[in-house]
Amino acid sequence: MPDTTELPTGRSRPAGSTAPTAKPAVTPQQACPIGPVTDIVFSRWTTPILWALHTFGRQRFVELERRIGTITPKVLTQRLRQMERDGLVVRTYYPEVPPRVEYEISELGGSLAPLFAVLANWSQANLSRVEEARRSYDAIGTSAPGRRS
Repeated sequence: MPDTTELPTGRSRPAGSTAPTAKPAVTPQQACPIGPVTDIVFSRWTTPILWALHTFGRQRFVELERRIGTITPKVLTQRLRQMERDGLVVRTYYPEVPPRVEYEISELGGSLAPLFAVLANWSQANLSRVEEARRSYDAIGTSAPGRRS
């Protein structure tokens, strides 16, 4: 019996030893099953749009744009289209002169309200602690051992 076993990599290991079992590849969804949801709901502008529609109800484009404040019309249009595609928003077109379009949160989008309520409560209870932790971290600066600048 040989003293070593040749491995496919060209290396060898002692005879009789077993190679560690390779772990199967983990998909991002397995690593974090809520990842797809956070990608949909917590993108840069989706949350403020959903919040505004949930809080203030049906709105026209310009009303929504004013409520959010810092969003550009192009980005608002893109986000509303994506949210309509995802089933989170309902777009209603009224064939009047001039044409009127209104947006409202869908039943599916409205089902996120409890999640937003929990996050709002968490924010109210803990955001000051996060800000304090950031101040403490920043006060240490890059001079702490093991930190790179």
